[in-house]
Amino acid sequence: MSGVRSYQTEHEIQRQALQALRSSLGVVGLIRFMQQYDKGYGNYTIDRQAWQQNYTVDSLFAAMKAA
Repeated sequence: MSGVRSYQTEHEIQRQALQALRSSLGVVGLIRFMQQYDKGYGNYTIDRQAWQQNYTVDSLFAAMKAA
């Protein structure tokens, strides 16, 4: 079946990417690269709705005109 493709799993892609980074940056560089990333915390959607609840189109337009 020439029309069937074999896709990599997420784990396989992640492993291949880490190997490429290690080859390119070395072990220390790979570790430093990985230390830059943080999954964070909380729920951005809920937080965004909370801090944007008082905005209206008119208030945003007025703020843009004032800037």
